[in-house]
Amino acid sequence: MRQEIERAAAALRGADALLITAGAGIGVDSGLPDFRGNSGFWKAYPPLERLGVSFEEMATPDWFKRDPHLAWGFYGHRLQLYRQTEPHAGFALLRDWATSRSRGWFIFSSNVDGQFQKAGFDPDRLVECHGSIHHLQCQLRRGIWSADDLTVEVDIETLRSATIPLCSCCQRTARPNILMFGDYGWDPTRTETQLSDYRDWLRHLSRNDRLVIVEIGAGTNIPTVRAEGENIAIAHNATLIRINPREATGDRHTIAIQMGARKALAAIQEVMDAGVC
Repeated sequence: MRQEIERAAAALRGADALLITAGAGIGVDSGLPDFRGNSGFWKAYPPLERLGVSFEEMATPDWFKRDPHLAWGFYGHRLQLYRQTEPHAGFALLRDWATSRSRGWFIFSSNVDGQFQKAGFDPDRLVECHGSIHHLQCQLRRGIWSADDLTVEVDIETLRSATIPLCSCCQRTARPNILMFGDYGWDPTRTETQLSDYRDWLRHLSRNDRLVIVEIGAGTNIPTVRAEGENIAIAHNATLIRINPREATGDRHTIAIQMGARKALAAIQEVMDAGVC
């Protein structure tokens, strides 16, 4: 593992551009719950265990029609949790690495929690490929708006909300602008704008620009983030650093660090500070 950390530090020292790709695993060290498997999900949401509802079953748009008080209990609680959570120290290291690149940086993340913005990253250099809980949308896709002024009172014993946010356009129940399972009503407009800026940045990288990709906490169950990093690594002949305590494997060109996010990032920084690489 030490050799892989030194390889990662050397790659980062020589990087002209940095792409950070992140899945849910990056937030575990900040205290966010791990929804991996029913046991982890139900530990965070006991009322849903009593109902026998898994994460995949709960994270669907149908609940906003079938039982909006439960839907907003679940998403309202998550909104409060993400607002209260402080990003761990690894985010600051990533920010320092990113902002010192001569050819810029971007983030591609499946997380909806807003932790990168809270850690001080420029929101204009971020792709939230599954949307954001900090934005709401009309069920008829007539608009997206900020959730900054939204307060959802949730009974933690039942996970039901006392109020239901409404769309000012259609007066139906509003929903988070998040891509859920089996979701044909998600409004991708905001994410498409982010993707356009991201692709424009990639297009302006030359063959001589040394791009490094740091992937953190992206699993294989929903492989969107892993696939993005792997495809970009091939297209740009980039170095891929994969940080994951469970699924760190990759092809022979991948620098695989089988550790949690905060510990791995700190170890890489320690080697960079020591000048070993």
